[in-house]
Amino acid sequence: MIPQLAFVFPGQGSQSQGMLAELAAAHPLIAETFAEASEGAGVDLWQISQDNPDDRLNQTEFTQPALLAANIALWRLWQAQSLPVPALLAGHSLGEYAALVAAGALSLKDGAHLVRLRGQFMQAAVPAGTGAMAAVLGAEDAQVEQICSETSADASVVVPANYNSPGQIVIGGHADAVDRALAALQAAGIRKTVKLAVSVPSHTPLMRDAALQLQEAIAAATWSMPDRPVIHNVDAARKTDLAALQHALVEQLYLPVQWTRCTQALAAAGIRHAIECGPGKVLAGLVKRIDKSISTYNLASAAEWQATSIQTFE
Repeated sequence: MIPQLAFVFPGQGSQSQGMLAELAAAHPLIAETFAEASEGAGVDLWQISQDNPDDRLNQTEFTQPALLAANIALWRLWQAQSLPVPALLAGHSLGEYAALVAAGALSLKDGAHLVRLRGQFMQAAVPAGTGAMAAVLGAEDAQVEQICSETSADASVVVPANYNSPGQIVIGGHADAVDRALAALQAAGIRKTVKLAVSVPSHTPLMRDAALQLQEAIAAATWSMPDRPVIHNVDAARKTDLAALQHALVEQLYLPVQWTRCTQALAAAGIRHAIECGPGKVLAGLVKRIDKSISTYNLASAAEWQATSIQTFE
């Protein structure tokens, strides 16, 4: 185990049609992992990820198990080649489930079943058009928090949903409240705001009903303590018992993702290298913005895999 090495697992938004196809052509373990996850999810995740029928890959209930399969496929391939073992794990939103599967806290089948249910609960919790999310760039956390508070009402709320890095916050909630907050931010001089193409306001109070359903599904799964520390989204802390771990996953659905603090926790623990174990490069970019002392690496293509696998991580 390399004490200065961490793996970080991406969440929803990192999916892409054809993901891992290049590596899968050379490594049967990729397809085998997808097949195992497909049993748990009850749907062919490899077909969804490669062919994207009916745009299923971008539908939350399919996106989540497909990304979990992709993340764990890369993790297993890394393990199979006896490459350096990370001391710490973390994941962004859905990626936290991948971190827990990688750490042996949950089987891949159970994980795929659970995150498909998570996606279904999230989609059903908020009728289409009711919720919204937006990225806010170049604003201080306190300013965004204050404007969200000022533009929220009892029946129409907007809150910070993702603290992705300094100067990059995602807000979410009721669509009209998000619009009010964006107008107030622009009036305050914050010009860089982007409405996101999602209707499910993840990590906001609108997900509380979904969280209650998820709590039952989490309790029904078979859990073990992770074989190495996992940094959780809700408080950037490790959990020392299963009850606390499960509660953190429930809270994660309606409380903000504290990714800035998670990365800072990795750095404070002595991490100097972070490998993004999943499609895309989102987390590598965020980690660099948060703490430049941490070197980042990717695995999603054959070239990236080759470049990362030859590192010594000293």
